[in-house]
Amino acid sequence: MRVLSGMRPTGRLHVGHLVGALDNWVRIQNEGNECFYFIADWHALTTNYDDVSKIYEYTIDIIRTFLACGIDPDKSVVFVQSAIKEHAELQLLFSMITPVGWLERVPTYKEIKQQLSYKDLSNLGFLAYPVLQAADILIYKPDGVPVGQDQVYHVELTREIARRFNYLYGQVFPEPKELLSHLPKLPGTDGRKMSKSYGNVILIDTTEDELREKILRMMTDPARKRRSDPGDPEKCPVWDYHKAFGTTDDEKEYIKNGCRTASIGCIDCKKVLLGHMIERLKPIWKRLDELKKNEEYVHRIINEGNEKARAFAIETIKEAREAMNLRF
Repeated sequence: MRVLSGMRPTGRLHVGHLVGALDNWVRIQNEGNECFYFIADWHALTTNYDDVSKIYEYTIDIIRTFLACGIDPDKSVVFVQSAIKEHAELQLLFSMITPVGWLERVPTYKEIKQQLSYKDLSNLGFLAYPVLQAADILIYKPDGVPVGQDQVYHVELTREIARRFNYLYGQVFPEPKELLSHLPKLPGTDGRKMSKSYGNVILIDTTEDELREKILRMMTDPARKRRSDPGDPEKCPVWDYHKAFGTTDDEKEYIKNGCRTASIGCIDCKKVLLGHMIERLKPIWKRLDELKKNEEYVHRIINEGNEKARAFAIETIKEAREAMNLRF
């Protein structure tokens, strides 16, 4: 199976990215699939067009994090979107057949406009980003796209665009399926959605001391105002972290019973979690330190990945142009 997925370079990656996406990408890669994983730097411009100062820095940082978390460049193609100009050409071709109404109905279009109401998002790039996303996907003709539930509509729209192109010009593009991650979506340290704008993220590239401070200060079940108050793990953001970071079944029983009977405090619960998180993140921290000292290697991986992706994209664009009778 061929799969493709990517991330925008709008900030450093946090532990939500690790358990919600990267762990799944590594699993898919290690099952012997043909994987394309990329940095969607053009997509960063759709909402961050007014501040491009960090795009390059974040791109390198995220690829470094990909590698540290287990993405293997010998098994997966790791590349940068803007290096493959064929993405832009395919977006142009798709834009000729994509009704504007399809774009205006995209759920995340309205959601992001509301979330970023302080920004002027009347730019064409933001309205048309689902067309670019469809080009990003279809140019590699994948069978599946690993996504979270909030991105399912984009894969559905990609299939619609592929179907319309094939109907008009002949069979060129497959209709990829979404590969949903069954891993938990981690909340932020305050219980809300994990977001840089809320200041509630735990970065992958953190330190043990920073991690300890973040976890021990995490919000818990509001019912536990005092140590003697019983609580409910299912209402506590910390419980989602226990599910994600390898807490054993025996430890979960100890925490559930202890929380519900108030025989343990929230700090006791968090200390169990902290041990598992440190164990999980320490190898990543070590690998990140090694990669930071070897920027030449990271750039070589990017350049090699770009060449592999470009070779594939050129062939797809050739097919699309021939199908549309563009002969020059």
